[in-house]
Amino acid sequence: MPFSERVKGMRPSSTLALVELASKLQQEGHKVISLAVGEPDFTTPSNVIEAAYRAMKDGETHYTPPLGIPELREKIAQKYREENKVNISAENVMVTPAKMAIFIAITSLVNPGDEVLIPDPGWVSYPEMVNFAQGKNVEYKLDEEKNFRIDLEDLQEKVSRKSKVLLINSPSNPTGGILTYEDLKVIRDIVVDNRLTLISDEIYEKIIYEGEHISPGVFEDLLPYTIIVNGFSKSHAMTGWRIGYLIAPSEFIPQLAKVQQHTISCAPSMAQYAALKALEEKESIKKMVTEFRRRRDFVYEELSKIDRIRVNKPKATFYVFPRYEFPIPSKELAERILKEKFVAVTPGSSFGKNGEMHFRISFATSMENLQEGIKRLREFFSSR
Repeated sequence: MPFSERVKGMRPSSTLALVELASKLQQEGHKVISLAVGEPDFTTPSNVIEAAYRAMKDGETHYTPPLGIPELREKIAQKYREENKVNISAENVMVTPAKMAIFIAITSLVNPGDEVLIPDPGWVSYPEMVNFAQGKNVEYKLDEEKNFRIDLEDLQEKVSRKSKVLLINSPSNPTGGILTYEDLKVIRDIVVDNRLTLISDEIYEKIIYEGEHISPGVFEDLLPYTIIVNGFSKSHAMTGWRIGYLIAPSEFIPQLAKVQQHTISCAPSMAQYAALKALEEKESIKKMVTEFRRRRDFVYEELSKIDRIRVNKPKATFYVFPRYEFPIPSKELAERILKEKFVAVTPGSSFGKNGEMHFRISFATSMENLQEGIKRLREFFSSR
């Protein structure tokens, strides 16, 4: 085959077979309830859509500067200074899709053989990006007994002289856990003492029910080592717009920008103008989070009543990550649930070896779907 070893070494989504099976079952006439989709079931706020429309009508349909339109970069910097207490300016900002931001950061930093510390369980794309960069994934544990905060002792033990990057994700996909200020103080010491680069994925920062999001950029001595990734997909229901950003030390930006210049050139112009408006939007976020909280409470309470399931109450995101208590792999469990009860969930093994014996439920769907989906899950586990 003509493909590079890098591409052949990347694994396709571990849920692809389940997606195909769900589609087949739907074509056969079964009503499949999907509790697997990781995106808000809301529509982008109308004023944000209107801002993009006006920009297109005004001719903003061309390339923008590779780093993004100046007014958006400045407004992102202002947002982080005022909301997150991170001392940055527009020269620290590059506008790019959030997933692309993580890819750019990893591929720009990692040489073959460099070790990248990633959370386990953690988002499915982290290890594949590291593999593409020919780095080595070193997984550190999230502590289920502490609502999936980082096991800091395990993290410290995993750091070696080959470590190059530490990647954190708070709030966390798939667990809904949040890092505390005390957690971040220890992370700061690990990064600074070992001269690592920290990548902080903060895409779920607005979807919080208890606690607060703290960006590691609040530590002035950590900021020179830190790349922050964020965007609008989750907070403003803008997954299809492919718009986000990264924040990095100003001396990092020219190097990171090379990857963007030679791949996507720039983020979509109309999406940048939509993002400019989205940064002013507050009320729609509050309404969305209020509804997610209602769904979170329902899902947690109902799952807690099911025998052979143990569940932590997520403090953030729109995911819950239950542990089940009978000995079959999570991929097989998800297949059985789909075939027998026509409910799609994501197997925990998709998120790393510590995700095994779990499955992920997304409550970013209607309450009607959640009620029916949980009812079917109760029937499934009751029959075991």
